[in-house]
Amino acid sequence: MELSMIKDAFDRVTKKQKLSSSKAQEVIDQIRQEIGSVFDTIQSVNNTDHQLDYQSVLNELKASLLKLAPLSQMEGTQKELNVALTKYGKLLEKNFNPDISKAYTNIHFDIHTLHQIIGNHFYRQGLFDVGDHFMSVIGEPESAAIMKHPFLEMYQILEAMQNQNLEPALNWAAANCDKLAESGSDILLKLHSMQFLKILQNGSRGHALNYARSHLSPFASSHMADIQKLMGCLLWTRKLDRSPYHALLSPSNWDKLAEELKRQFCNLLGQSYNIPLSVTVAAGVQALPPLLKFMSVMAGKKQEWQSMNQLPVPVELQQEFQFHSVFVCPVSKEQSTEDNPPMLMSCGHVLCKQSILRMSKNSTKEFKCPYCPFDIDAAQCRQLHF
Repeated sequence: MELSMIKDAFDRVTKKQKLSSSKAQEVIDQIRQEIGSVFDTIQSVNNTDHQLDYQSVLNELKASLLKLAPLSQMEGTQKELNVALTKYGKLLEKNFNPDISKAYTNIHFDIHTLHQIIGNHFYRQGLFDVGDHFMSVIGEPESAAIMKHPFLEMYQILEAMQNQNLEPALNWAAANCDKLAESGSDILLKLHSMQFLKILQNGSRGHALNYARSHLSPFASSHMADIQKLMGCLLWTRKLDRSPYHALLSPSNWDKLAEELKRQFCNLLGQSYNIPLSVTVAAGVQALPPLLKFMSVMAGKKQEWQSMNQLPVPVELQQEFQFHSVFVCPVSKEQSTEDNPPMLMSCGHVLCKQSILRMSKNSTKEFKCPYCPFDIDAAQCRQLHF
């Protein structure tokens, strides 16, 4: 399914809708103008001693409105809009199957875990009232406080940053500086740099210099180039926006810093930056069309695939959904473990250790690689570490 095709059709509908609306407004304005002109005529006559033939005035107005032909003026654009809407509806019906029940298997989920995932999703997005209500409805209010607390702190910091208040962020980064350093994060330097620029923008060069000595000098050995650039800003106090360093004042830098803080905050919590439930739904949206297509083919052959141990068709996902935290042996179809690690064969292909042992009769004989004509000696296979 080409989503670009759907988008183009939608754009055509919106364009036709705007044209139809614009034409209707134009006709309404013309009618209002004609009626207003007649009203002004009646008003002007009523303010004098002249007599007015109201019937003739109304007849003239009727003739003017008939000449405008408002319905025929709007008919053309409305017809084009109806045609575009009809085509768009047919395109949606063709590309989107409303019944997806046959394209998935019924898998048992641990309900408690599922509830935790959904509740975490709400709290990760800052929807605390929604999360509290959901956890209350499912009868797990105790879990709500545990899940919500760290994200409350994160969003309080982010809200302060929106107001260009870096104190909460600096306090958090200072309290977690050792863990941040272990993960290779330099967000503490970025926060101090932004605070330094904020002080300098307020016109206090001495205050900014003292701040740099106290908070930026510890980073000089590892980030000298960044420190030198900030020190150059001291020469442009009160006119930094006209300096060679004006890019440092870009509002986008605050947005980038907030995103970086959010990323590091989640990292310290042991959670991914991208919300797991959102990633799962997005990946499912990509995987669903080929499964629906295959489902239609299987339904025509009166065959079922839900009982199969693996997907019956290849499902290609985009790069952002390519995760390699596990290795699945292409022979046994099993995930690798510490006892059954992935092994690199001399030909360059990879199998799990147990598959190699089975095919080599416990390393007593050579075997052919299932993907190429090379003869493999199990003793020459090397373990891979992801």
